[in-house]
Amino acid sequence: MAQKRIALVTGGSRGIGFGCSLALARQGFDLVVAGRRPESDCAEALAELRQAGAEVAYAVCDVASAADRAALLEVVRRTFGRLNALVNNAGIAPRQRADILEATEASFDEVINTNLRGPYFLTQAVARWMIEQQQAAGVAFSGCIINVSSISATVVSTSRGEYCLSKAGVSMATQLWAVRLAEFGINVYEIRPGVIATDMTSGVKPKYDALIASGGIPLRRWGLPEDIGKAVGALASGALPYSTGQVLMVDGGMTIQQL
Repeated sequence: MAQKRIALVTGGSRGIGFGCSLALARQGFDLVVAGRRPESDCAEALAELRQAGAEVAYAVCDVASAADRAALLEVVRRTFGRLNALVNNAGIAPRQRADILEATEASFDEVINTNLRGPYFLTQAVARWMIEQQQAAGVAFSGCIINVSSISATVVSTSRGEYCLSKAGVSMATQLWAVRLAEFGINVYEIRPGVIATDMTSGVKPKYDALIASGGIPLRRWGLPEDIGKAVGALASGALPYSTGQVLMVDGGMTIQQL
């Protein structure tokens, strides 16, 4: 019987991350879910993943911390001994939206460290391990890395400049890793969500409700975590083997230019 594939999802116990974790569980992956909350606070989500057929390990991890990242990968090694897919999903918004004329360096550092620096170096460590696995197993090894960014990689919000810059950086990191890892058959993708119904967007719900009602989002609905999960599931399962470094827009058509 073939071994099940293993996926690591950061921020994978709620919001978009949980949508990704659930889709992967349904695709037949076993999971390591990482998050900053205690495991007891994630019990319901983890139970749902197990009911979907996955063996699930949980690790408390702040991706901005090098020590936490190292400990996280040790959990993956100890639990499963291998890794086939990394989903860099963990991310934060600024604690306070502030005009870029007023924004603080502390907020910039916090957002960049969590949204860009952490995932970049987690990818570096995972990529090294995936290369080892590929060199040991050859064509039998299947590996991919998926970065969850945002339409804010290209769509300006002057009240959260640090967030936009972090996601633009993730977009470039996707291309960098795609080129570097191509020789090893490790594909790297970027998924760029639009307006998704999560805790992060709950505070600006009236704004986006109005945008949807006015047709600013052509599909005229909120995106759901499961919409992102379906995209992650397709990429992780190898549905696009001759594509790497590319952006998959999951935004309801929001970023289509119109006259």
